[in-house]
Amino acid sequence: MLVDVTLPQLGESVSEGTISKWLVREGETVAKDQALVSIATDKADSEVPSPVSGRVAKLLAREGQVVAVKTVIAQVEEGVTGGLSASPGAPVSIPPKTPVAPSANVRSTVGGPLATPTVRKTALENDVDLSLVQGTGDRGRVTKDDVMRAATGPIAKERNSTPPPAIERPASRPPPAPAPAPPVPNRLADLINEAGGFVPPIPGAGFGAFKVPPYRPREGDKVVPFTRRRRITADHMTYSKFASPHVVTVAEVDLHRASRFRDASKERYKADGMSLTMLAFVVVATARALRENPQLNARVLDDAYVVLHDVNIGVAVDSPDGLVAPVVRRADELGIRGIVRAVDDVAKRAKAGKITIDDLSGATFSVTNPGIKGNLFGGAIINQPNVGIIRMGEIQKRPVVVEEDGEDRLAIHPVMYLALSYDHRIVDGVAANGFLWRVTEILEKADFEV
Repeated sequence: MLVDVTLPQLGESVSEGTISKWLVREGETVAKDQALVSIATDKADSEVPSPVSGRVAKLLAREGQVVAVKTVIAQVEEGVTGGLSASPGAPVSIPPKTPVAPSANVRSTVGGPLATPTVRKTALENDVDLSLVQGTGDRGRVTKDDVMRAATGPIAKERNSTPPPAIERPASRPPPAPAPAPPVPNRLADLINEAGGFVPPIPGAGFGAFKVPPYRPREGDKVVPFTRRRRITADHMTYSKFASPHVVTVAEVDLHRASRFRDASKERYKADGMSLTMLAFVVVATARALRENPQLNARVLDDAYVVLHDVNIGVAVDSPDGLVAPVVRRADELGIRGIVRAVDDVAKRAKAGKITIDDLSGATFSVTNPGIKGNLFGGAIINQPNVGIIRMGEIQKRPVVVEEDGEDRLAIHPVMYLALSYDHRIVDGVAANGFLWRVTEILEKADFEV
């Protein structure tokens, strides 16, 4: 019996994945739960296991193909054992690309056809009207190949070779005065009109009268191609800056009490194999302040916003593929020890390249730490679809004014600047400042329990 292998739901916000590499060949025998294929998503990479033991009958998707969740990507003939044996490094049979049945173009939320910034740039450079291009990608998305076919196809040739029709006028009327020369065509302006009034500037191309000068190679230059993770990050950050009107507010935090608390407790944590860092204190303070100021724990919809119930903090950590933000779930219900354990766990797995899609899904707010070689402070870009992110600055000893016995005096304390970036679509300055003030208060009072 043939058993379908479908692309599973790889995380709550993942709707599609890319076939990175087939790990088996057609005709090969496999065991139940044996990895069949590596799938790349915008969150992380995962492997899809075989649902049964048997022989691989068909591979129905090619490497590099983007497929939607629940799509059948392979078939396994259950119970059959007479196929090829697995051999590491053997070439995998990749099915040829099959044409996608034409369907009506799907429109993006701004009114234009679905297409990435790279595809829009290609269309601009080749004077192709995206609204006239039949998309063959997932859900009707216009691909770069679609644009290039349109640029060299019959429509393009007809447009370039067919002269405009002559206009017949009555002989009794004198010809009108010549009209002023039409303005130079501007594909960016056309795109704006097609999209209902606005499209963002196209990366690498420009906007309006401004055009990005082309790159001219020079001796000693080194061109570094984008990795898949870097491309995803670049697209995410670009989208976030256009989608969310960012505002940054900064607080100075006196960490004298928090540092003393840490110094008194860190050996106990070290004995349990955990590292008590200031990051853990900031995550605890942030989670508690979010519970008290829920408007920062939200996401924006088309014509509304949702105040989210769970407080899930995404904590930015480094990994072999770049920066990722695994999630500490229900962080407001955890004390210092629970936060330290959770952050330690995800950080170690991220650095080992063992982070999963579920680890990276569902954040409602984010905290990022530039590390020991940080700087005074910086405004981070919001991690969509969140409406806020806190960035820690470096911790330095500075002179501060403290009150003692009713008198002010100077003291040397460890000080850190916290920068809150927030989405001004739904978060006003009063709410943002009140939230950051509360985070600061919790840290300065060292209101924690071991």
